[in-house]
Amino acid sequence: MSQAPGAQPSPPSVYHERQRLELCAVHALNNVLQQQLFSQEAADEICKRPLSQLALPRVLGLILNLPSPVSLGLLSLPLRRRHWVALRQVDGVYYNLDSKLRAPEVLGDEDGVRAFLAAALAQGLCEVLLVVTKEVEEKGSWLQTD
Repeated sequence: MSQAPGAQPSPPSVYHERQRLELCAVHALNNVLQQQLFSQEAADEICKRPLSQLALPRVLGLILNLPSPVSLGLLSLPLRRRHWVALRQVDGVYYNLDSKLRAPEVLGDEDGVRAFLAAALAQGLCEVLLVVTKEVEEKGSWLQTD
């Protein structure tokens, strides 16, 4: 089929979700896959399921990006900021190394750190970054396979 002289070819049909609420990860997945495959609920379930499959002994540490309330003295403001928090195992004990704490907070064993992560994820709007060695990353051994 020929086009009229000077006519522009029609652009390809490209799937594109626009930002809604704080669902940029869902939108990014769907945009890359070029169709609406993921919902917020599906993405939340994926985040919760790898939590139980994390091979924590192979993870050097975790960095969480959490919502952080804003206050002015005793007055809480209706604003939300983000705060980065580090979790790490030292001598078999996991610690919350949040820079806003006066001292490291003991989380305990693997169950304790998993409970802390589950609570953080339940708040919503939480991102978790794993810090692993290059070898662990290349082998993908930060997840349990059983």
